[in-house]
Amino acid sequence: MQDWGLQDWLAHAERLHAQAIHLGLDRVEKVRASLQLRFDCPVFTVAGTNGKGSTCAFIEHILLAAGYRVGVYGSPHLVRFEERCRIQGTMVEAAALLEHFRAVEVARHSTQPAVELTYFEFTTLAIMRLLSQSKLDAVVLEVGMGGRLDAVNVIDADCAIITSIALDHTQFLGADREAIGHEKAGIMRAGRPAIVADPAPPESVLRHARKLGAKLWRIGAEFNFSASGQQQWNYLGPHHKRRGLAYPMMRGANQLLNASAALAALEALRDRLPTSAQDVRQGLARAELPGRFQVLPGQPVVVLDVAHNPHAVAVLAENLDAMGFAPCTHAVFGAMADKDVAQMLARIGPLVDRWYLCDLPTPRAARASDIEAALQPLLSKTSRVQGVYADPQNAFAAAAAAAEPADRIVVFGSFYTVGGVMAEGVPRMRGLHSTHPIP
Repeated sequence: MQDWGLQDWLAHAERLHAQAIHLGLDRVEKVRASLQLRFDCPVFTVAGTNGKGSTCAFIEHILLAAGYRVGVYGSPHLVRFEERCRIQGTMVEAAALLEHFRAVEVARHSTQPAVELTYFEFTTLAIMRLLSQSKLDAVVLEVGMGGRLDAVNVIDADCAIITSIALDHTQFLGADREAIGHEKAGIMRAGRPAIVADPAPPESVLRHARKLGAKLWRIGAEFNFSASGQQQWNYLGPHHKRRGLAYPMMRGANQLLNASAALAALEALRDRLPTSAQDVRQGLARAELPGRFQVLPGQPVVVLDVAHNPHAVAVLAENLDAMGFAPCTHAVFGAMADKDVAQMLARIGPLVDRWYLCDLPTPRAARASDIEAALQPLLSKTSRVQGVYADPQNAFAAAAAAAEPADRIVVFGSFYTVGGVMAEGVPRMRGLHSTHPIP
């Protein structure tokens, strides 16, 4: 193990994942304690169904603009595992992670029998250990799936942020928004700020915050935002009023909601991490994440979006509508088998003329042929399935070959779908039937 590289450790984590069958944080807490893992700086923990990554990026870049040394943990990645950890806005090198994987392996063997960990738990502990030893001024941790039982939750957040709450991962989190909200609310801590950015949060979230004694900040109550024409918007908090802000670099209908959540979190910790109006302006202008309604330049226009549940796909559809007319919309789509694929397709189906369905490189994925069967009853008289493909790259190549310059190509459905298209670089469209990767 001493000579293992990153891929060796990730394969080891996959093997452990297959053996770890017990839910709960007791196992993860044992390893955290053995590692003596803790943070000596403010920690933001971000949970929710959609909008987590964008909210993390807004907090990160505003703090960077203010001159703080910032670390971020997020998941999943699109192309490279190292994307999951950023320090000072830069993805860490694989070599920097190795000693921390070794430390987690030693720590889980510190008791007998060895502590079982899932892939996510093992890798999360390793990345958090790296961050804890990086002399940071602030840390932003993105929750993976739920909250209450997520590995990130072994760290006590100084500020908890909950973004949107929608139906996703229902086999693990519960069948309705109330059950899912209870899981997300598990990241809150007594006496500490809890930012709730869902405009209509489940009562379970509010009830848990009050029972716990968290300092609850709700969108539409303690903080809010408003549009000021088509070019500017305003953030309104209990202590800060940020007026005349330019729209964020990240595009999309929900980004003002995510940006407001970030500004509320920073306002809640203003005594420890003060930021100026100029820091906010610069941070909003610089914050970006690949695959979040990412519109690529060139012809035809390409939109990359990791929307992978009905709520996120509905937002994607709204964003596509706002783009204006395109003669033909080509969609490259692949998804996980545990998603409500039919509902996802129904939400965006009216906007798509040509479908390119693909398999994905994971046993969790739905087969493209099964997606086609679910899609057939939803097709209009003018829309059709162009083909079924072995992977996202081939599906995208077919869409690019068929699209006219004025058309648009939308890639969505999973991180694997977008990541597959980006595996050799971000596609650059240079006119009819011509694509070149950007290294």
